Amino acid sequence: MRVICILLAGATLLVSSSAQQPQGGIVSGPGQLLALGKGQTQATQINDSIYMAIGFGNTYMVTTPEGNVIIDTSLRPNGALHKRILKAANAGPVKYIILTHGHEDHRGSVEMWKEEGTQIIAQKNYGEFLHYMNRLKGFFGGRNAAQFGGALGAPPTPPNGNYGAAIDATILLDDKYEFELGGVKFEVYSTPGETYDHLTVWIPQFKAAFTGDNYYTSFPNIYTLRGTKPRWALDYVESLEKVLALKPDLVLPSHGAIVKGADEVRAKLTQYRDAILYVHDATVKGMNEGKDVFTLMQEIRLPKELDIGEGYGTIAWSVRGIYEGYAGWFDGNPSTMYSIPPSAVYPEIVQMAGGPEAVAARANALVASGKFIEGLHLADMALEADAANQTALKARLAALEALFNASFNSNEKGWLAYGIRETKGEIR
Repeated sequence: MRVICILLAGATLLVSSSAQQPQGGIVSGPGQLLALGKGQTQATQINDSIYMAIGFGNTYMVTTPEGNVIIDTSLRPNGALHKRILKAANAGPVKYIILTHGHEDHRGSVEMWKEEGTQIIAQKNYGEFLHYMNRLKGFFGGRNAAQFGGALGAPPTPPNGNYGAAIDATILLDDKYEFELGGVKFEVYSTPGETYDHLTVWIPQFKAAFTGDNYYTSFPNIYTLRGTKPRWALDYVESLEKVLALKPDLVLPSHGAIVKGADEVRAKLTQYRDAILYVHDATVKGMNEGKDVFTLMQEIRLPKELDIGEGYGTIAWSVRGIYEGYAGWFDGNPSTMYSIPPSAVYPEIVQMAGGPEAVAARANALVASGKFIEGLHLADMALEADAANQTALKARLAALEALFNASFNSNEKGWLAYGIRETKGEIR
């Protein structure tokens, strides 16, 4: 199961302004994704004091006469290159590392940057976030290995208990933390959204906000397919409002293009906030009207003026994330209270329908008529009755390939690619 997310500044950016129209190129595979920025020979200079290195997670350096501040450190495979080109721009000591949150594409190269006396700043929930990821190393390790096609190397070591993560932060802020270095003031704010330990860095002198993953050029992953704790839509909204209140001239996200100019920043962040709020409020309204989650996933669409694309997150996944984040997994149907899943009766249904071959043939017919998802469901039913049925496997493969070719969403294409590989492996 590989999720291929192309949301990196200066890289090929896959963002669709609608479900049909992509912008900015094609989806890359995991190898290309991890190679983004590998050809850099020098850091990108944003202004007299801010530099950026591009990768799967950008690394920013803010220079001062008394030393430098690193904001996020990217994945470990990017660390050496990022350090080399940023140090070439300014070789001053690293006084602080600020981590916008605990995902590996933001903290993966901390050890490469840390020097004697370096302070590491994170939000107070950072420790629990690392414990959470450590606690589920096996679960996330398996999903990430599939997600990136094994490109990230060997599976992780077993978890070290419930609270066994190594916490590298030396300063943990609650709502706000301020410091000054070389005449430059840094303000660090708690801004939950992408994660509950998320923060934003504000430098008043430059009117620059480093927003981590709370803004990028696509509807956000309010629910991510690899699995996550709930990401609360209203946290995103409040955090974006906090950034807007600062009136920045420059927004530097960890993935995606930098936003420049007060008017452009206000327009982009306001649209982003309003799109999230629209989807949240429409979901809540539908819940209160008694609509089920699948109905709302199909019904809720953004108005044109709020369409920010679905190249990474999607409206439908976010609707379900909001719905089940509020209400949990029980849908009100008594049959779903029990441990026996609906798939347990698929063989019975398949038998009544004439057997696996008959159901698989119908699945193929549905795929041929353009009903790819319905055909996929029927193929799965046939395979539940006969896991080696070649007709059903071929129907499943055809459905997955058709959905892959029709998709402009990087996450969707990643999981479909995994299904394609798995299904091909079963076809004789």
